Amino acid sequence: MNTMKRVFWIAVCSCIVSGAQAMPLDTTQVQTHSLTAQQAVDYALKNNVQVKNALLGIRLQEETNRQITSAAFPHINSSMTTTYNPNIATQVIPNFISPATYQVLINEGVKNGNGNAITMPNEFGFIAAQFGTKFSANAAISLNQILFDGQVFVGLQARDAAMQLAGKSAELTQEIIKANVLKIYYQLVVSRTQIELLDSTISFVNKNLADTRVLYANGFREKLDIDRVAVQLANLQTERNKILSMVSNGYYGLKVLMGMPVQDQLILVDTITPDMIKDGLLANGAYQYSDRKEFQVADLGRRLGEYNIRRYKLSQVPTIALNSVYAKNAQRNTWNFLTQNQRWFTISNISVGMTLPLFNGFITRSKITQSKIELERTKNEIEGLKRTIDNEVAVAKNNFQSAVSRMDYQKQNLELAEKVYQQIKKKYELGLGSQTEINLAQNEWKAAQTNYTTALSEAIIARIDWLKATGKL
Repeated sequence: MNTMKRVFWIAVCSCIVSGAQAMPLDTTQVQTHSLTAQQAVDYALKNNVQVKNALLGIRLQEETNRQITSAAFPHINSSMTTTYNPNIATQVIPNFISPATYQVLINEGVKNGNGNAITMPNEFGFIAAQFGTKFSANAAISLNQILFDGQVFVGLQARDAAMQLAGKSAELTQEIIKANVLKIYYQLVVSRTQIELLDSTISFVNKNLADTRVLYANGFREKLDIDRVAVQLANLQTERNKILSMVSNGYYGLKVLMGMPVQDQLILVDTITPDMIKDGLLANGAYQYSDRKEFQVADLGRRLGEYNIRRYKLSQVPTIALNSVYAKNAQRNTWNFLTQNQRWFTISNISVGMTLPLFNGFITRSKITQSKIELERTKNEIEGLKRTIDNEVAVAKNNFQSAVSRMDYQKQNLELAEKVYQQIKKKYELGLGSQTEINLAQNEWKAAQTNYTTALSEAIIARIDWLKATGKL
């Protein structure tokens, strides 16, 4: 796959990753952006949708932390109620009045109509009574304050780790976007070199066509030779148009990845040379796992897992809370609670309560065990990540060294192929060379151009991968 195809496919993949949606072009607000590679990265970090959402994730975590903190603050509530009882509830209670009355009569020696002394009956029955009023009202204010709750305290301790995790996740997203922007940016820069080389070839073929026509006019060449050169020129022009179309698509993909309106004009200011790619080649190749954003995210996940275990363990210790209520209560047979000089009765209380979990069906023990298993999995993933990082660094180093070597070789080969073409062309102009020789030299020169631009593109991508693998991008 040549350089321009790589540009095209990377741009297309970047569009898919960034979740782009087709939008109608608005040519009324077209802007021109002349950007260096770093400016393109900065633009993307401000406008890319994934980066924006990652930064919103930090704000969401801030709000989550505020919710956790709120559990440690007093909770104060107020309430007002009024009740109307169309039918006041009737309660049946033992007849406590008749026994007292009988006892007085017995004590006074009162006799019944038959002249016999009154005696206490065995059963007095029940009294149906209504308690309450038609209307009642209540106004209260209550306060609840946690004095000790292990789970709340662990949540407060874990806030910083949770914020760091959200921040590192955002940084990881930014790093991925940065790497993709740089790769596409520099591939498009390399495409300029390819087009320049192709234009140079077209210029030489144009001159060759003109020289062949002169030689034909003087009887030194056949008409077939002119047709062959004309076909070569047409093929080169067709290939140039195809490359320009692919480059245009690459620009569209880069704009979408950066979060730039597709209708805006983007000008890439930076250039690229082999010396720039080799600058500081593998200098200070030492690396640390902690330099990688992925490792930082995984390590914060481990810390949060440890907090989770502590939270479940502390859920088994007593919780202590302070509760207090201050209320006013009134009962009326008519609704006149807003009338002045009507009595309201005060109710108030303050209590401190302790809750001690005794048995909950072993669910807490199961949650602790589950959290320990999840923590162990996280630790295993961290160990696996270390091996992955080691592999990525080793592969990136090999690829970078190999790509630089190929780039140098292809550069020399390009220079040699151009010299060969120039020499054969001079022989051809003097009538000492054949059309077949010059066609072969031209094809070799063109192949050398393609190989060089491909090697140049692969080298810059390998450099970016090396920097990313070592956490130095």
